[in-house]
Amino acid sequence: MKKVLLIIAISISVVACNKTADVKEVKTAYVDTSVLMKEYTEAKDLAEKYKAQSEEKGRQLDAEIKRFKEDAANFQSQAQANGQAWAQQKGAELQKREQQLSYAQQALSQQLQQESGAEMDTLVSGVKKFIKAYGKEKGYSYIYGTGDAASVLYAEDKYDITKDIVKALNDKYKSAVKTEEKVEEKKEEKK
Repeated sequence: MKKVLLIIAISISVVACNKTADVKEVKTAYVDTSVLMKEYTEAKDLAEKYKAQSEEKGRQLDAEIKRFKEDAANFQSQAQANGQAWAQQKGAELQKREQQLSYAQQALSQQLQQESGAEMDTLVSGVKKFIKAYGKEKGYSYIYGTGDAASVLYAEDKYDITKDIVKALNDKYKSAVKTEEKVEEKKEEKK
């Protein structure tokens, strides 16, 4: 009887050991995506690029708007002197120009939004791939995202790997920029 109980106890302990050996620790973390996008150098460069393009193209449009306003002011003073027929013709021309300028502003805004949106989508896709590879490399079972589109309502700060991800992404981006600069220098040297 004692032998039977001993065999049962040993078999239960063997089964229990096998089950605990199969269970692996679940390693989780989260990334604050809003902080990530504010501190990621490539995202900052992309935002700066489109801000500069917007300002440059906006200056050209602003010059046309300024000319329009001057012409409209001149129209007011010349309308009485040149008569009603002239005023109606010039007024119609001014309205047409105003409408064209409005369309040009809208088109410029939409163009910049589409271009920046496409590049931002590519950037976000690259960041997601990077985080996935980072998670596999570091042995994470899950990496959650928080921030503007929060999928985690609460997590302890000790699970926040945002700084690690930002640093790794910025290092990768810097090395890519340096590689591009070296390629450009070699092209210029050959010329």
